[in-house]
Amino acid sequence: MTHAERAARFIGPTGARAGWHDKALWFMRTKRDRAVADVPEWEELRERASTIKAHTLAHLDDYLERFEANATRLGAVVHWARDAAEARRVVHGILRDAGVRRVVKSKSMLTEECGLNSYLESQGIEVTDTDLGERIVQFREERPSHIVMPAIHLKKEEIGELFHRELGTEEGLSDPTRLTRAAREHLRGKFLAAEAGITGVNFAVAETGGFVVVTNEGNADLGTSLPPLHVACMGLEKIVPRRTDLAVFLRILARSATGQPITTYSSHFHGPRPGGRQHIVVIDNGRSDLLASDDFRRSLSCIRCGACMNTCPVYRRSGGHSYDATVPGPIGSILEAARDGDRHATLPFACTACGSCTDVCPVGIDLHPQLLKMRNVLAKAGRTPIAKRTAMRVAAWVLRSPTRTAWARRLLRRVPPDWLDGAWGKDRALPEPPPRSFREEWRGKTP
Repeated sequence: MTHAERAARFIGPTGARAGWHDKALWFMRTKRDRAVADVPEWEELRERASTIKAHTLAHLDDYLERFEANATRLGAVVHWARDAAEARRVVHGILRDAGVRRVVKSKSMLTEECGLNSYLESQGIEVTDTDLGERIVQFREERPSHIVMPAIHLKKEEIGELFHRELGTEEGLSDPTRLTRAAREHLRGKFLAAEAGITGVNFAVAETGGFVVVTNEGNADLGTSLPPLHVACMGLEKIVPRRTDLAVFLRILARSATGQPITTYSSHFHGPRPGGRQHIVVIDNGRSDLLASDDFRRSLSCIRCGACMNTCPVYRRSGGHSYDATVPGPIGSILEAARDGDRHATLPFACTACGSCTDVCPVGIDLHPQLLKMRNVLAKAGRTPIAKRTAMRVAAWVLRSPTRTAWARRLLRRVPPDWLDGAWGKDRALPEPPPRSFREEWRGKTP
C-alpha cells in the first residue's frame, strides 16, 4: 500500500480527522515559533549545533571509541549491534542473563525501529511502555504516529474508551486530567514490579562517557532508579564531543519539539547507580551506510525533535501512520527510503518541496533538497511506478522541443477538464491555458 492510499484511509470520506489533526500539529508549530522568538541568538545556536554535528560525523569512529572507554571506566558495559536483529539479541541476552521477566521502558524510537517490544514479548518478557502516549498506542497494538506525541492521532474520547476497556475507568470519561491520573495509578504498579528499565539516549558525551535522557513525565527516572538493571539503547549518531555541547542541544531540542524552554526532566547518567548495573547498546542498523553517503549524511544530524512533522503540510493532513515508518514526516521519508527503498519508495514523493521543514530544523538539515535527491535516486533505481516513469519520459520528450510543446498546449485546450482524473489528477487541476502562448505574444510585439 502506498503513502497516498494510507493517507486516504486516515483522512476518511469527510476529511474531519485530517482537519483537527492539522490544527493540533499547527498549534505545536505556533508554540515553537513563539519559543524561538524569545531567543535572539537562535540562528547562532542552529549554526553551532549544525557545526558540532558535522564535526562529530566526520570523526564519528574516534568519538565512539572515546565514549566506550569513558563509559566503561564509569562502570557501564558497552555493547555493539550491527543491525536490528543483533540489537534485539543483545538486549534479550542481557535481560535473560539477569533473570528479568518484567521490564519498564521509556520512549525510544530506536527500540521501535528495531522491533524490540514484540521480540522481548515473544521471549516471555513483559514490556510496559511508560510514556503516556506510548502506553496508549501499546494498548492499541499500533506504532506511534509521531516521535514526540505518539498518540496525537487520537481524540480524548477515543482514549477514554480505550482506558475504560483496558484500565476499567468509568464509561464515557474523557477528561484528560482524570485519564492521566488513571494511567499514573496503573503505571505505578508496573514501576514497582519491574526488574529492569530500558531507555533511549538523546545525547551521549564522548568526553565523559555519560549520556542524557529527556522526558516530560519523569518516567525514565522512575524506570532507571527503581529496578537494579538499566539498559540504554542508542543510535551511533547520538554522540556529541564535549559536555559543554549539551548546552546548545538542550536549548534547541525542547523549543523545537514542544515550544518549551527546556524539557521537564533532563536526566544525566554517568555509570550505574550504587548497587545497580548499566548496559549501553550502541546500534548501527544502516546508519553507517548513511554516513558514507555524500548526499544523505546530514540526515544523521537529526535530534528527533519532530519540528519538521509539525510544520509539514503533508504530514499534518495525512497522519503519521500513512508513512508506515518508525520515523514519519520529512526526516523519516529520507531515513526510511534510504534504509528500505523498495518498501518506502513513495514517501519522498509525498513531499511538496515547500521547504518549511528545512526552515524549522534546529540543526539546519537541508531536508527538502535531500528529499528531491532521494526521488532522483529512487527513480534511477527503477523504484517508481512504470506509469509514472513513462509519463515523465513523454513529458521530457515534449518539453525538449518548442514545436512539440506548442502542439501539446493546443491539445490541452481541446481535452476535457477532468482528463487527469487518475491518482495524480483527482485532487489537482491544471490552470486554464492562455489563448496565446508566450512565443505568439512575443512574435506579435517584435518588429
